[in-house]
Amino acid sequence: MQSPKRRKTLTSDAARAVAACAGLNARLAARRITSFLEARMAGAGLSLAQFGLLAHIAADADDTVGGLAARTGLDPSTLSRNLRGLEAEGLVEIATVERDLRRRAVILTEAGARRLEAAMPLWRAAHGELAQRLDPAKARRLAKDTDALD
Repeated sequence: MQSPKRRKTLTSDAARAVAACAGLNARLAARRITSFLEARMAGAGLSLAQFGLLAHIAADADDTVGGLAARTGLDPSTLSRNLRGLEAEGLVEIATVERDLRRRAVILTEAGARRLEAAMPLWRAAHGELAQRLDPAKARRLAKDTDALD
């Protein structure tokens, strides 16, 4: 059995770690922001992750799976799993490029473009409400600052 002093030290050490850990606090903030936005965007028929992937695909000319992985910060297996779900719903198409069979392109389908377009007003309203409580520039700055960690 651990001595009360050792347990007290562990408890206080753990409490300090929870309070100070950038990773734990960033994950908590991300979960709270995601929950806030998803609750307000429920009518879009997309999770925030799906909305984000569709937006990343629509926003950038680099249509490769590798380029999308780099922009989203997702590892290839997680990205592929998420893309398969969007592909099953007919929102994206994943195609092998004839010139280079190793290269896979992700293409927003017409249905995907319509779904993303329909979700935009809900996202704008949700993001506007979020901006009244949390400065979006702070979240973007945090994401940008973490580029140096790769």
